[in-house]
Amino acid sequence: MMKASKSTRIKRLSRIEGQVRGVSRMVEEDRYCIDIVTQIAAVRAALRRVEEDILRDHISHCVAHAMASGDKSEQTQKIDELMDVLARSAR
Repeated sequence: MMKASKSTRIKRLSRIEGQVRGVSRMVEEDRYCIDIVTQIAAVRAALRRVEEDILRDHISHCVAHAMASGDKSEQTQKIDELMDVLARSAR
């Protein structure tokens, strides 16, 4: 992972952490349910964007390296990993 990408991701995750704390405060303050659900959807969307960014990085570096290596075992492992993570994120 490149240092600039890592820094950007940490900042994004810190913002998400703040959003989650905000949702917690909303629950404590008995805010309107739809407002809380809307904020939860925003948190999930933000997490999905970070996940996609990290996955894109993984594919462009780790998976691409395995494909270029010619090592069938490593290629199969990376493909299996990718399929497993995509299946889990789809749930």
